[in-house]
Amino acid sequence: MKVVVYARVSSDAQDVDLSISAQLRALRDYAAKQGHEILREFVDEAESGRTASRPAFREMIALAKTRPALFEAILVWKLNRFARSRIDSITYKTLLKSKGIKVISINESLDDSPSGRFLEGVIESMDEFYSASLGQDIKRGMRENAQRGFFNGSRPPQSLHRVPVQDGAKIRYKLGPDPDDSAAVKVVRRMFGMALQDIGCKEIAKVMNKEGFRTANGQPWGKTTVHKILTNEAYCGTLVWGGRPGHPAIHSADPPVRVENAWPAIIDPASFALVQEKMASKRPRIIHPRTIPSPYLLSGFLFCSCGHAMIGRSAKSHQYFYYTCNGSFKKGKDACNTRALPKDKLEQLVIEQVKQKVLNQHSLEELVDLVNKELDSNHDIVKEKLDVIDAELNDVGIRLSRLYDALETEKLDLDDLAPRIKALRVRQDELSKARVLVEAEKITRVVKHVDAEIVKGYARDLKCLLEETDILESKAFLRSFIKRIEIDGGSAKIHYILPMPPAGKMKESLEVLPMVTLGGEGGTRTPTPFST
Repeated sequence: MKVVVYARVSSDAQDVDLSISAQLRALRDYAAKQGHEILREFVDEAESGRTASRPAFREMIALAKTRPALFEAILVWKLNRFARSRIDSITYKTLLKSKGIKVISINESLDDSPSGRFLEGVIESMDEFYSASLGQDIKRGMRENAQRGFFNGSRPPQSLHRVPVQDGAKIRYKLGPDPDDSAAVKVVRRMFGMALQDIGCKEIAKVMNKEGFRTANGQPWGKTTVHKILTNEAYCGTLVWGGRPGHPAIHSADPPVRVENAWPAIIDPASFALVQEKMASKRPRIIHPRTIPSPYLLSGFLFCSCGHAMIGRSAKSHQYFYYTCNGSFKKGKDACNTRALPKDKLEQLVIEQVKQKVLNQHSLEELVDLVNKELDSNHDIVKEKLDVIDAELNDVGIRLSRLYDALETEKLDLDDLAPRIKALRVRQDELSKARVLVEAEKITRVVKHVDAEIVKGYARDLKCLLEETDILESKAFLRSFIKRIEIDGGSAKIHYILPMPPAGKMKESLEVLPMVTLGGEGGTRTPTPFST
């Protein structure tokens, strides 16, 4: 049979199954003994068997969906390498069975009889039980560790470091002030001191950045990072594990573990409590965002040249509205000095440019033509790959035939020909496997040309809708083809894909960047390479 092999090792420390290399060696030996041809090997390292997020596994399943099926079976060392979740196993095996593909465990003798399927189900259920029990044992051990005042994490908070503690035969860890970085401790104490003086997180971040201080990652301070420091009980010597007090961890009925005086405090508990009270008094009333539609048309699309989103802000008691860089808002002008942009003026400029440059009939015809040419080009490239492989396969076949003829006519003896024949056979196998993958690529890239009239009709509708509908509907229409708008100094770059009706199956897209001068003048359009 034509087969693929799949090998995986888990990230769990308790996963003591065979290593990747040992699994692959066993799978190759099994395939050779059974006369199977291995087309490809898929490997996931340090990935859990309880989830379908394994990249190599997903690639293997995608290849299995091609028509006709490119292989007949998947070889695994044991069934728990394929999946430890019974539901995952049933789902993917059913999909593979519909394609005529079997999953073969080389270390578990199972057949397709009723008793074989029953035994397979028992093995999978046992693997799932083992995986779930292992997770519970790990969590139970971590909870016990926390209840005894030991730190479970690998990365301590800013200005703290892990202090090894001998606990019988094991080394466990607590936290303590970093003796080699007293400046970091002073920074944390200063933050709490500023908070006690009613200075907000944003202003604290600005001061830290202005004076050249950085986070443990070497990044500028932001209001969110400062807030995490000011609300972390670790600084007053309290260990909290498994959630926040009064807020059980997700998917767990157990309350958080909280141990006071677990390690030396940097901040005294009374000061910490007072900071929490001051921060709580400033906290705005929380309203679910779905109940308050955003009045900013470009929110979610607009980005600053520094990489942060441009967010809507008001001034003078909601008399004036602007888009400002979120990085500048959180970290101050030292992080980004992009100026605030008037909301109405910017939105009107973008809408006009979208109508003139994106939804323009002539531009759309050019885009459709370019997209269709790119589709044809992609198809031709795949076809050329196949032609090259077929030509080389034919050449290798002719060379082998000549060597076999020379062997049969005894012009040359076997000792002389064997190395050359072996090398050509290896090359023939490599080309055959490469051809299978290119065929799969050809099947998955179905060429379907874009209809220019459909696109132009949809664009006409969009232009009318942008003029007549309210902000929420206009935003939804823009979201269907605008991907990103970047502000850089006095200009804006609009990244978009070809506007297609919702039922369209477009995979390919073309980015075009019309330049819009914020002063109101028109700009140029610079096409960029296709992106898929």
